Amino acid sequence: MKPFWPDAGRCTVGAMGDEQPDLELIGLAADDSLLDAGPGRLPAALGRPASLTVSPARARVVGMGVTLTGLSLVGGIGLIIFGLIGLLGGGGGLAVVALIVGLVLAGTHWGWVHVAEATAQSLDRRSNVPVLDQRSRWLAGIAPFTHYEITTRAAADGAITIERIRYQPVRTGERTFAFKVDIELSEVHSGEEPGAAISERAELLRRQAALDTERERERFQIRADAHTREELSARDDRERAEVRAAESRALSEQINANLRDPPLVE
Repeated sequence: MKPFWPDAGRCTVGAMGDEQPDLELIGLAADDSLLDAGPGRLPAALGRPASLTVSPARARVVGMGVTLTGLSLVGGIGLIIFGLIGLLGGGGGLAVVALIVGLVLAGTHWGWVHVAEATAQSLDRRSNVPVLDQRSRWLAGIAPFTHYEITTRAAADGAITIERIRYQPVRTGERTFAFKVDIELSEVHSGEEPGAAISERAELLRRQAALDTERERERFQIRADAHTREELSARDDRERAEVRAAESRALSEQINANLRDPPLVE
């Protein structure tokens, strides 16, 4: 066995994932790029969002757009030739009209492709409304705390590598985050080692990774709850201050109104 770190046998992980303060991540939403993240870029525990489907009518619509594009180009060129021949032969308004229409058709023939693609995308959106809702809910359910996972892979010579992967949330924009993937541990077990020993080692690391992930989740949730309470308290304070200010303004206006009234004459 060739451990990647010196104390791989005990696999005691401290406060890993603390590089970025939780407070910087609280309130951030999962980046849309996670919807299309490939294998190994997301913790397996998060699952995967539903895949978008292609509308059955898309192929027909796109095919029609391609056909109209070809017809517009061919027809436009034909009308241009017809119009030029007519003008050279002394033709009148018909030749001019044919030339103008031909130029318009030939110059805008690619427009049919864009119209077809826009129509196809609209059809796809309609057919994927439930899927889009599910994908939005999936993104909203991802919280920015660190995950740890154990994976294994076999080599051609029979060796098995056990890796501990850390998925650390990092800010990707003003209001979004994604996961940075790092290999924390890499152990190579030769094919001569007993399979039971390798399985036991992998299971030990898996349990430790699960405990560390749960610790990170609880730690983040505690800080997120505290942050929420602070925000609610601050909002209540602002609302009370606004009420007091409104009452003060009303009282001031009442006093000013009384001061403007003429004094009573006895």
